[in-house]
Amino acid sequence: MLFDTHVHLNADQFEEDLEETIERAQEAGVQYMTVVGFDRKTIPKAMDIAERYENIYAAVGWHPVDAIDMTDEDLQWIEELSQHPKVVAIGEMGLDYHWDKSPKDVQKEVFRKQIRLARKVKMPIVIHNREATDDIVEILKEENAAEVGGIMHCYSGPVETAQECIDMNFMISLGGPVTFKNAKLPKEVAKAVDLEHLLVETDSPFLAPHPNRGKRNEPAYVKLVAEQIAELKGISYQEVSETTTSNALEFFGIQSQ
Repeated sequence: MLFDTHVHLNADQFEEDLEETIERAQEAGVQYMTVVGFDRKTIPKAMDIAERYENIYAAVGWHPVDAIDMTDEDLQWIEELSQHPKVVAIGEMGLDYHWDKSPKDVQKEVFRKQIRLARKVKMPIVIHNREATDDIVEILKEENAAEVGGIMHCYSGPVETAQECIDMNFMISLGGPVTFKNAKLPKEVAKAVDLEHLLVETDSPFLAPHPNRGKRNEPAYVKLVAEQIAELKGISYQEVSETTTSNALEFFGIQSQ
């Protein structure tokens, strides 16, 4: 049993074979998924998928790359959707200093607004971080994000920062990069962080794990992530799959089926 905590089944890449993709995931033991909507196009699709499939849930928020596009109406929309029974988190939100579509000050303001919203509606948050670790940790502390906690999505930072985040009630989620031969930090994190603080994800259709690197990622491949963590920790795949699934169900407040 596995829980892919971060997927984009609402992406165009799955338009032709969504049903088959979900079936392949189920055959691989993936019982639960959270589909992430992060703008005006992907949020309605995430909601539609979550409503159609029993064990698929949604997270709704605003991506930092598109922060410049977010309006007060969009924030209100996210707040309204947070009351939907299949919505389990606010996000993905955060900072992305790799792309330059949205200025850093705009990203930070939109990030802060979403943390405040999450605290208002008492929901955990999902963090997107690209080349912005120090600023993200600083903002999480300043905005008292520990009050609701969250997920460090596709975590790629050092062990020390992971522990800082854990101390703020955050889970560390590992995806495809933990399987890459040259990905030193995710492997160190997988070894060092206690299993009770870990989640697994694919970020499908992006970041496919080895040996599928470079291809379209899909939820079935989360099994490869869990297998790699088990190998790095020197424990059984079953322990990793059961514990990370239990962690996710508890984190999202989902009653297991």
